[in-house]
Amino acid sequence: MDIALDMMGGDYAPLEAVKGAAEYLAAHTGDIHLTLIGDEAQLSALIAAHPIPEKNYHIVHAEQVIGMDEHPTRALKEKPKSSIAIGFRLMTEGKTDAFISAGNTGAMMVGALFSIKSIEGVLRPTIGGYLPREDGTLGLLVDVGLNADCKPENLNQFAILGSLFAKHILDFEDPKVGLLNLGEEEGKGNLLAQAAYPLLKENSKINFSGNIEGRDLLMTKADVVVCEGYTGNVVLKLCESFYDIAKHRNIHDEHFDRFNFEQYGGVPVLGVSKPVIIGHGISHAIAFKNMIRIAHRMLVTDLMGKIKSSFILPV
Repeated sequence: MDIALDMMGGDYAPLEAVKGAAEYLAAHTGDIHLTLIGDEAQLSALIAAHPIPEKNYHIVHAEQVIGMDEHPTRALKEKPKSSIAIGFRLMTEGKTDAFISAGNTGAMMVGALFSIKSIEGVLRPTIGGYLPREDGTLGLLVDVGLNADCKPENLNQFAILGSLFAKHILDFEDPKVGLLNLGEEEGKGNLLAQAAYPLLKENSKINFSGNIEGRDLLMTKADVVVCEGYTGNVVLKLCESFYDIAKHRNIHDEHFDRFNFEQYGGVPVLGVSKPVIIGHGISHAIAFKNMIRIAHRMLVTDLMGKIKSSFILPV
């Protein structure tokens, strides 16, 4: 398998990207090959200081970089020789199997949606975010920002996508799905939640456990929590602040340490035909290492194939 890595994306690239790749390959050198996309001169010098086994990587030169503040669609069009544009082109040509970047999030989303396309039957791909729970496990929240406005059928599909990721990547045998709402009782919530509830309840492809309130997000009532991206993004950013506040106040707690996003790498784009992992712009080596780990596991478990099977329309 070949995983492409945008070496120029992120505030601390390419150094931290090189270090993360080296750390991952120090423990996994079997069936994995990395395509490192970026400035060849910079990467070669850094790899000399942080060695990567020669058989496990090659460099694809990229002379352009899409900045964090650039307009996504315009940047992809005007910078065809950028690391992100090259990364998606390699995937569409079948030369790589997955793509990782901590660069411009908008450009990554545009590339994922319009280069490699959605899996047939998926109305809208979604982004999943991790929920570090009180018992030490990880839950999944979908959507966390890709779809600010949704229809009920979108939430119904997010539940399927999230359940498959939770089962095959997070190792839940039969993940419980909850609908984020302002009350537990059926019939509660806004028009979207009220309309989505019966669809989720009747969905035989998921283990729907009903509505879940905000106070239960970090408990074990549901393993996959479904909502539209506006609410999901607010929850995700709130969770990120827990770690920042604890660190600022010099609070050392095992649970709050788990809100450090770098422990999990990046968030997956679910519903597109190949694995795409989007990292935080301030990613360090551990985050890059874990992004590679997630992409590797998505390929090993054939998650994309399982998603395709779940969305095959009846003849």
